[in-house]
Amino acid sequence: MANKAQNKPKTEESLLDIINKMKEIDYIDPEIIPDIELYMDQVTKFMDTHLGACKINNDDKVLTKTMINNYTKNDVLPPPIKKKYSKDHMCMLILLYYFKNVLSIDDIQRIFHPLKEMFYDNKKKSIGIDEIYAEIFTMEKKMTDKLTKDVLRRFQSSQELFPGVTDEKEADYLSRFAFICLLSFDAYLKKQMVERLIDETMSDLG
Repeated sequence: MANKAQNKPKTEESLLDIINKMKEIDYIDPEIIPDIELYMDQVTKFMDTHLGACKINNDDKVLTKTMINNYTKNDVLPPPIKKKYSKDHMCMLILLYYFKNVLSIDDIQRIFHPLKEMFYDNKKKSIGIDEIYAEIFTMEKKMTDKLTKDVLRRFQSSQELFPGVTDEKEADYLSRFAFICLLSFDAYLKKQMVERLIDETMSDLG
């Protein structure tokens, strides 16, 4: 027990370091999204600059030209106008970046198609895609602190498991493994919820 108790600060310090890095991952503030049309190279540069904190490895790309072209070919993203991308395009691409890490291209296509058809460049609607993005951005900002507190609670729960393990190395591994399991199960359940919500949403839309 003593060894495990002595090990907690090191493990907790590691977690806090990860959480601090996660706090750097953020939606792009609506205010800094260019209100002018951009060429592809300008789009990818903007995304790399403002979503760079999301990358695990320095060599990773946020959104490549191939990815963006594939979204257009799959009818997820509206095609550029004269090879230029509007603010609506940019808002959709930012949302797509987060979606692609969670959902299949089929589910992304299904849930994005109504967004594109109803609100993209549609002057008759009461709200535009840029305004939709701004509202989502505000909501996510409010949830960040709650998410951090929830992660810390899960971490503390994982530290209370396996009290009989006295070997420091084994205790450290098991507590981290338990924490990973807790987070993975949570991600699995939320992914299931998202997929079911997409099914229901598309069914309601007919």
